[in-house]
Amino acid sequence: MDAEGRGSFSEGGASGRSLPPGLTEEEAVELELELTRVEDEIQTLRHVLTSKERHAGELRRRLGISPLAELKGNLTKGWQEVQTSNAYKKTQETLSQAGMITSSAFSSLGSAIRSRLGDMRNSPTFKNMEDKMSKVAGGSTKGEDA
Repeated sequence: MDAEGRGSFSEGGASGRSLPPGLTEEEAVELELELTRVEDEIQTLRHVLTSKERHAGELRRRLGISPLAELKGNLTKGWQEVQTSNAYKKTQETLSQAGMITSSAFSSLGSAIRSRLGDMRNSPTFKNMEDKMSKVAGGSTKGEDA
């Protein structure tokens, strides 16, 4: 270390580090001092933030805002933000279109099945089988109760 308490970058110095290429020892010492100042500021800001968080917690407690109520509010706000996002809107639109297409397909399928069953019921083979079943059961072919 030099007289001002800084580490030396030269070979055999206290820090044991070599000087980065393209940087003079004076520039390296200046950068090291700035880094120390910035790290000190970060530490100070952490302390201030912790103090502010404690104070906010105390205010919430005094106002009767429970952590559960706060969580509920945060979730509600988050859900509203999701619902207003472009990705959500596009997904909702795509799923809505897919639902309409699927509904239409099932409706068409139902109509086709109904039509086929009607055709089948009116076929001679089905009529013949229906007559035979009616005779075995002792009923009539008109669908009346026996």
